[in-house]
Amino acid sequence: MKPVASEARVTRRPPGTRLLRAGVIAFAAVVISWLVVEVLNNALSLVDLTVYRDGGLIVRHVRPYYNPGSYAPLYDWGGFSALALKFTYTPFAAITFAVVSVLPWGALVASSVVVNMAALVAALWFTFGGLGYTDRRVRLGATLLAAAATFWLQPVVRTIYLGQINLILMAAIIWDLCQPDLRANGRRRWWKGALTGVAAGIKLVPLVFVPYLLITRRFREAAATMAGFAVTVAAGFAVLPHDSSQWWLHGMFLADGNRAGFMGWAGNQSLRAVITRFAGSVAAGQDPWIAAAVVALALGLTAAYLLDRAGYPVPALLATALTGLLASPISWDHHWVWIAPAVAVTGHYALAAARRPRQAGGARRTARLLWALAAGMIFFFAAWPDALWENARNLGNFSLGFLWAQSNTNPIKFAEYGDQPSYVEYHWHGFQLLWGNAYILAGVILLAILLVLGWRLARRGQAASAAAPREELSATLPGAGLSAR
Repeated sequence: MKPVASEARVTRRPPGTRLLRAGVIAFAAVVISWLVVEVLNNALSLVDLTVYRDGGLIVRHVRPYYNPGSYAPLYDWGGFSALALKFTYTPFAAITFAVVSVLPWGALVASSVVVNMAALVAALWFTFGGLGYTDRRVRLGATLLAAAATFWLQPVVRTIYLGQINLILMAAIIWDLCQPDLRANGRRRWWKGALTGVAAGIKLVPLVFVPYLLITRRFREAAATMAGFAVTVAAGFAVLPHDSSQWWLHGMFLADGNRAGFMGWAGNQSLRAVITRFAGSVAAGQDPWIAAAVVALALGLTAAYLLDRAGYPVPALLATALTGLLASPISWDHHWVWIAPAVAVTGHYALAAARRPRQAGGARRTARLLWALAAGMIFFFAAWPDALWENARNLGNFSLGFLWAQSNTNPIKFAEYGDQPSYVEYHWHGFQLLWGNAYILAGVILLAILLVLGWRLARRGQAASAAAPREELSATLPGAGLSAR
């Protein structure tokens, strides 16, 4: 006997059930694959986590007032291991790390891995929230599928491998700036932006969001960001006065290359790194980099402004993050975790374009282009197995991506001898120039795409509105009206 209509409705699966199931299976599969790689290759190094922990231990156990004068325990520390990896972060970052340093090492390692994986999922969850997904099943299914697709990006696994905090900071910023201005009770989130300021108090690059907020006339959020940042500086001076004086008042925050590492090292994927490699020395690359950084900031913030004005705050946010990666003097390979939400957003618009009616001119072609763009990002930023090239195996890492397809400078040599014309990065040629600068080249291309897209939207005179992105984008990216149904 066939069920009556009411019975059929009762037994019908809730919307998004299949999507959620697929997401759970896909994400579980990639996590299991990572665990297998870890067991077989001992894939964790955690040198950065060790530096964080050591900085926290210095805060807890080395008292500055026992050493009068300008002695600053954090920054006078010789560094970790033969690599001489010094503590290069803010005093507030050291205070934060002092809290986590109370954990035993085994618990700290496990927490680092689990929290970083959770941070990837959280960042994508907040990203889809900013895109307008309201159905929780659909949103979680899309989040887990995107996490599965982006988990094996090199910046993501490199962050886990080193015990870095880039995924955590990215998730905090996306949550902070993508949440609605008003709460459910109608009250304004007056503190929106403050967490971005706290993130900048740990790593300075998030300060790039301040000019973005100012040019988009979100003055309250810009003020909250600066207030959050000011609190971190004040906390540093209160707890670590000598270290804070050395960091803020004596120029250490300007990222001295001799302290942070070789600016031209393959692992640095910023405009300054590329210019340094072509210039042949760190000093020769300084002035050209300043000019290039100014241009990158101008173009990047212009793209972010145009996108935000047209009603696309999430692409605008990603354009701002990309601008920070390009203009920063140091953007290590693991800083590029922002590619993960970029892939997710591109996939969102590609799927939306594919779902538009056939009569929507150019929708299917746009969908194919966007899928190709998402696939291109995954290809260039993927953590390819080191068996693809001999030199990567010599580094003892299991998956490092295109950047490491050729030999690179040993950091120990730079710590001992400083800048030397013999460093291999100064002598790259042919495909080495492409692979060794892969992230920065991809970043420049992405910025150009965002700038053109923003310019086209502005030229068509589409008004900015929080409710209109899906309708407005149809002329340029057909199919943006994907709903969370």
